[in-house]
Amino acid sequence: MAVTLADVAARAGVSAATVSRVLSGSYPVTEGTRGRVLRAVAELEYVVDGPASALAGAGSDLVGIVVNDIADPFFGVLAGAVQGELGGAGPGGEKLAVVCSTGGSAARELDHLTHLQRQRAAAVVLTGGAPEDPGHARALAAKLARLAAAGTRVVLCGRPPQEPEVTAGAVGAAGAAAGRARGAVPPVTLAFDNRGGARRLTAHLLALGHRRIGCVAGPAGRTTTTERLAGHRDALAGHGVVDVPALTVPGAYDRSSGYDAALELLRREPRLTAVVAANDTAALGVCAALRDRGLRIPEDVSVAGFDDLPFSVDAAPALTTVRLPLREAGARAGRLALGRAVAPPGGVARLPAELLVRESTGPVRPAATPAGGAGGAGGAVSGPIGSGRVGA
Repeated sequence: MAVTLADVAARAGVSAATVSRVLSGSYPVTEGTRGRVLRAVAELEYVVDGPASALAGAGSDLVGIVVNDIADPFFGVLAGAVQGELGGAGPGGEKLAVVCSTGGSAARELDHLTHLQRQRAAAVVLTGGAPEDPGHARALAAKLARLAAAGTRVVLCGRPPQEPEVTAGAVGAAGAAAGRARGAVPPVTLAFDNRGGARRLTAHLLALGHRRIGCVAGPAGRTTTTERLAGHRDALAGHGVVDVPALTVPGAYDRSSGYDAALELLRREPRLTAVVAANDTAALGVCAALRDRGLRIPEDVSVAGFDDLPFSVDAAPALTTVRLPLREAGARAGRLALGRAVAPPGGVARLPAELLVRESTGPVRPAATPAGGAGGAGGAVSGPIGSGRVGA
């Protein structure tokens, strides 16, 4: 149920006429009154009528695509695939994509959603992992409930589904508006199997005999980082290998972080024989650091990435990685956003992660040479290299 002018007036403790005067800016009001009204508008997320609503009314042609960083190929591929589905004939007609970059800021993510609600966006596609912050999760659930109540379709693409108890509390806080509103569509989630993909990737290295495996993890406090790190640890535990905390270094999903993390891992463990990186971009940084230390890939140190970004197959050597169906997920999210695809059962679809074995990983040598001096590879070799490019 949409918030009305009367709701704002009641929250601010003024008349509806006073609210109208504050919002129009054409009549003088005291600063105290103005402050109370604007706070009520923000708290209730009231959508102001006027030029914006005239351009983006109930039949808005706007679809918001919220990304972490548009310069990151991961988000570029997703956003491009979503946008590719917004044109042409079909239910919902042609739509205009507006890409909103958060820069990794949870507060900015919420701000973008507020602006999209005020523009009465036809749909919102929220991409990538989420901050692991209960307060943000509750605020996000409330925002999405209000968007759904206003008739906006919401698709979560590449992030885990919302926790049911958080969602229920948010809807209750919003006055159960999403459940009562005509045309309200609950959010649909397309989640990647980050944990399973990471487990298969580390298991591949373990099968090649690697035991001293460094992990360049993603930024702390993000769901994607937690899921991939959990998969890495699952594989270690499944092979009876102790997880050494010093062999995990967090960092951003970029080349410089991968470079710095690789040097730190070599400082902590000069006999390192393999590195798994948070994504393919960080893996390129790892490769550069290893080369600068005079180490060969994969003869001295094997390197693996994640995501199968467009450049990974052209790296030298080509990166072993985990392929996420980014284009397929983005295209499906675009169709769901326009009501051109049927929602998955329960509103959640888990998309598979596929191991791609390329030239950047190989078996442990019997006597690998560590950076800064000779040393054994350590650990028993446990199985031959997998055949073919695609792993189980």
